[in-house]
Amino acid sequence: MIYGYIRVSTDHQTTENQRFEIQKFCEKENLVIDCWIEETISATKELNKRKLGRLIKRIRKDDLIIASELSRLGRNLLQIMSILHYCMDVGAKIWTIKDNYRLGSDITSKVLAFAFGLSAEIERNLISQRTQEALARVKSEGKHIGRPHGSRNSCKLNGREKYICQKLTSGSSRYEIARRLRVHRDTLSKFIAVRGIDKAIHTTSL
Repeated sequence: MIYGYIRVSTDHQTTENQRFEIQKFCEKENLVIDCWIEETISATKELNKRKLGRLIKRIRKDDLIIASELSRLGRNLLQIMSILHYCMDVGAKIWTIKDNYRLGSDITSKVLAFAFGLSAEIERNLISQRTQEALARVKSEGKHIGRPHGSRNSCKLNGREKYICQKLTSGSSRYEIARRLRVHRDTLSKFIAVRGIDKAIHTTSL
């Protein structure tokens, strides 16, 4: 079996870019994806709470998982290594496109996987440390940290009141409208309440 694995962290991101990359790669390599695994979840979540965790449990010898990059599998060293270790034990393979890894059961694959995971973990820790140091410096200088004053009232939905009203009137769900406008459903609901769109629809229907 050949699996195409796609993961994004939030519902504001699209899976289409990763799917396109994997499909293009498979065409070049004369491969066909037997099953697509897509999920919207942070890679910091426990593996058993992710679709990838369920896939890993049923993977068999000579199965292949193709992802756009190794970081799609996990965000820390231990998580990535546990996934690779299990796949290598059963004789399955993991290929990534952007970083061009062909990880199997050989010793070279194990060394590469460890080196990649370790370097990624170190880099994230350094970035976090630099960010904390920069925020501390700014705060010590008496500067404001956070959103500019008044920015909470700004919203990417401004000007879309008529569109939202029409969609709600035609029976579209808030989830569908939020997805089309690329915002979270809660953001849309707050906007509808603040702008009184529900009341306008109710009045029109009377």
